[in-house]
Amino acid sequence: MVLKVYVSGMSGNKEVKKRQQRVLMILDSKNIKYDTVDITEPGKESEKELMQNKSTSSGGTVSDPEPRHPLPPQLFNDEEYCGDYDAFDMANEIDTLEVFLKLAPADTTAVSTAQIELKQENGEAKKEEAEAEEKKPEEEKPEGGEGDAKDEAAEKAENEDKDGEDKEKAEGEGEDADENTEEKQQKKLTTTTTAVKTSNSSDSQSDLFLDGERAAAAQ
Repeated sequence: MVLKVYVSGMSGNKEVKKRQQRVLMILDSKNIKYDTVDITEPGKESEKELMQNKSTSSGGTVSDPEPRHPLPPQLFNDEEYCGDYDAFDMANEIDTLEVFLKLAPADTTAVSTAQIELKQENGEAKKEEAEAEEKKPEEEKPEGGEGDAKDEAAEKAENEDKDGEDKEKAEGEGEDADENTEEKQQKKLTTTTTAVKTSNSSDSQSDLFLDGERAAAAQ
């Protein structure tokens, strides 16, 4: 029994190329012998026709989910079909690869083919959910934070304006108080000066009166 991996050496589909590389890499890592069949090589028309006719899985990709013909990689054990890349990958994940490739009797494992297919379907569903989740646009961030910041800034500016007005008012009141004090001092000084002058005038008149009396007495 010979394991055959059908590939396309001239495929323009990047996902197909990556799948082919991964299948061959896994088989090499597990030391599983296989033959690679490149369906694009000259003289491989019959192999290509066999792969397309006997492959029951399409091997669809994200870019080509429903291909017209089954896409490689497709795996056969001689002419008995094993499966496409998704089935291969699932068998590798649940450690039933040899059963999937028909290299070991099916009764040597506790996992049946039906269970493998069920797990494969579940894996595909989870994969689709993950892809759908990734495609969802990011939710718009709530504007509440920005609005709160703007309100706080406006309130701060209003408080600063109010503080400035209070300061100017206090300075104005201080200046008025200084002016009133200075005015009062000026009035007091004027009153004192007037009183002194009045006192000096009275003293001068008294002196003149006394001088007159003295002169009259002398005569």
